[in-house]
Amino acid sequence: MATSELIEALQALAHERKIDEFYLIERLEVSLAKSYERILDLEWDARVTIDRQTGHIYVYELVPVGEPDEETGEYSEFEERDVTPADVSRIAAQNAKGVIASIVREAGRQSIFEEFSGRVGDLVTGTVLQGTPDFTIIKIRDGVEAELPHYDQKRNPGERNERPSNEHYRHNQRLKVLIIDVRDPNSDAPKMRGEQARPAIVVSRTHPDLIRRLFEIEVPEIYDGMVEIKSIAREPGARSKIAVASREANLDPVGACVGPKGSRVRMVVEELRNERVDVIQWHEDPASYVANALSPAKVANVIIDEDNHYATVVVPDDQLSLAIGKEGQNARLAARLTGWHIDIKSASFAGEPLAAGDNMLIDEDVEADDEAGLCAYVSEDGARCRNHARPGSHYCGVHADLDGE
Repeated sequence: MATSELIEALQALAHERKIDEFYLIERLEVSLAKSYERILDLEWDARVTIDRQTGHIYVYELVPVGEPDEETGEYSEFEERDVTPADVSRIAAQNAKGVIASIVREAGRQSIFEEFSGRVGDLVTGTVLQGTPDFTIIKIRDGVEAELPHYDQKRNPGERNERPSNEHYRHNQRLKVLIIDVRDPNSDAPKMRGEQARPAIVVSRTHPDLIRRLFEIEVPEIYDGMVEIKSIAREPGARSKIAVASREANLDPVGACVGPKGSRVRMVVEELRNERVDVIQWHEDPASYVANALSPAKVANVIIDEDNHYATVVVPDDQLSLAIGKEGQNARLAARLTGWHIDIKSASFAGEPLAAGDNMLIDEDVEADDEAGLCAYVSEDGARCRNHARPGSHYCGVHADLDGE
């Protein structure tokens, strides 16, 4: 490649990739200097200059003059000796390919960082390009790719897993994903394994804010600010709960999110691959909020211990398993949603009667249906008698003699 052709190629590439032309040439000069030190077996460092007009390349050996510094042993003055070889253009052309590829890759990552670093938390739609056991590459748009990691965290404890366990992707599949990180190519932080070869953008399908963004798309009242999502608790791929509140007195926030015949929440559920989503109403009263969070279970009463941030919940016997949920999932999500530690007890085994107070929520219908007619006896270990009381008495036949106390 002639020198003039080299400079023309560099200028064209710089214009195409929107890279500063002089920065590109300076990087090439530094790389060529290292190459010529090795190729020419120079005793001292080399310096390379490329004429910006003609593209001619000159190689100089920096020969030190004078005496070195007594403390550092380094020279401060150098004499440039021209050692330009006859085939300088051929060597430069060979070197330029790797340097240009490296510069273009770095410039591309920097450009992506500048464009997307301010979009962390945004929802984007992409197309699956390829998948590996550890991550899936998603095309956001031409020239921009993102990584959806799903590493085995036992084998790779420093990596992320942002894919729900029930999801698997196919080539060209369309996905909505949440941007959670954009890697800074100039960061001094320790690099992850193979980071330079991986996309700069990291996306997630497990982050709770994915649900928030999906509801903003489907529910105009949320997008407009009339309905606010107060809290989200999620077990990706299985079940989620969101607490919503209305800023308009006559607007039902739960109904707005569910939509006519459930159409709005159904769209969110479909995008989440049938992950169950419970929409509950947020309440400023902790007792009411905790009771709502345990939906669809029906709660009899709630006692709030504000000092310990502890909520004791009593539910009818037939609602206990529903309140706790499969493997404790419903109770666990309710605790995350509300921020309260929740202790759930059945009405029959609630132990000593709960003292009524300002922070107790009582469902009178449930209390009447499930407590009326039961024996009032409570054993020393706190177990409630499950027999029915005799007519006109608070106790069953076994404990009838307690009526006289």
